[in-house]
Amino acid sequence: MNDLFRRFALWSTLILALPTLANAQGSTAADSKPKFVIRFSHVVENDTPKGIAALEFKRLVEQRTKGRVQVQVYPNSTLYKDKEELEALQLGAVEMLAPSLAKFGQLGIREFEVFDLPYIFPNRTALRVVTNGPIGRSLLSPLEERGIKGLAFWDNGFKVMSSNYPLRLPEDLKGRRMRIQPSRVIETQMETLGAIPIPLPFSDVYAALETGLVDGTENPPSNLYSQNMHHVQKYVAVTNHGFLGYAVIVNKKYWDNLPGDIRIILENCLQDATRKNTQEADRLNAAALAAVKKSRKTQVVDLTEEERSQWRQALEPVYRKVESRIDKSLIASIRRAVQTTQAQTQ
Repeated sequence: MNDLFRRFALWSTLILALPTLANAQGSTAADSKPKFVIRFSHVVENDTPKGIAALEFKRLVEQRTKGRVQVQVYPNSTLYKDKEELEALQLGAVEMLAPSLAKFGQLGIREFEVFDLPYIFPNRTALRVVTNGPIGRSLLSPLEERGIKGLAFWDNGFKVMSSNYPLRLPEDLKGRRMRIQPSRVIETQMETLGAIPIPLPFSDVYAALETGLVDGTENPPSNLYSQNMHHVQKYVAVTNHGFLGYAVIVNKKYWDNLPGDIRIILENCLQDATRKNTQEADRLNAAALAAVKKSRKTQVVDLTEEERSQWRQALEPVYRKVESRIDKSLIASIRRAVQTTQAQTQ
C-alpha cells in the first residue's frame, strides 16, 4: 500500500508538471530563445560539497546560456527523499539528481557497490583516477538502459563512525544499532563489525539519533555537521573507512531532446562544477571536523595508525562476503589503478 501511494504521488507530481515542461521545452513566435527548465533535486544542505556544486552548476548554466536554461535546485529532500528520487527521475518528474553511489544497487546495477567497499581507496587522488578515467565511464554506461544518463562523479570525502557510546576500536560497535544507506555492502560491513544495520532515509537520521531509534551512523564530517548530528552523537572516530560519492545523472529522454549546443554548454558547466565540488569536499570536511571538535558536544577520536590498522583488518572479511555481488575483475582493476597511482606519487 505504501509503495502504491508513493507511485501515485510521483505520477501526480509528473502530471502537474507537464504544462511547465511543455512550455520549457518549446518555443513561441514571441520568444525566439527556447527556454529549458532543469529541476535538480538532492537530499543534503546547500552548504555541503554537493549542495555548493549544484548551486555552482546553476550559476554557470544560467550565465552561459544567457537565460535559455533555468536550473531549479531543490536541496535537503524538499522535492524528493532518498527512496523516491530515482523513480521520480525515470518517470520524468525531475530532470537531474546527484544520488549517492550506494543508491544504484536498487536499480540492479551492483557494480556501483564497489564504492562501498571499506578502505578500497587510500586517498582522494587514487579515487579520482578511477572516477575520472575509463573505469568511471564504464560504470556510468549501463545506466542508459534504465533511462538515465550518467554525466559525472562528485565527491563528499571519507566517512567517520559516530555513536552515543564510547568509540575507538572496531569492537566498540558490537550490538550497536547503526543507520546505513540501503546498500548490501554497507550492511555486510556493519554485520562484520557486530553492529545491527538499520537502513533509513538521510532526512530521517537526526530524529532517529535523537530518539534513540539508532545508536550511531557513518558520514563524512560535512554531512554530520551540516545536519547537526554532532548535537545527538557523543563520540566520533575518524576512521576514514569508506567513501561517500555521488553520480550526477539526468533523465536520458530529456537530455537527448535538448539541442546539441545546449548539451555542450551543460557538459562544460558540469566539468567546472565538478572541480568546485572537489575543492569544497576537501575544505568543508576539514572545517566541519574542526567545528565538531570546537563545539565540545562530541568527543572526536583521531586514531593512531595502529588503531586504523585494526579497523582495516576487522573489515577485510567484507570483500569475501560480497564477492558474489561485485565482479572480481572490477575490484582488481581498481586496485591496479590505485597501485599505479601510488607508485607514481612516491
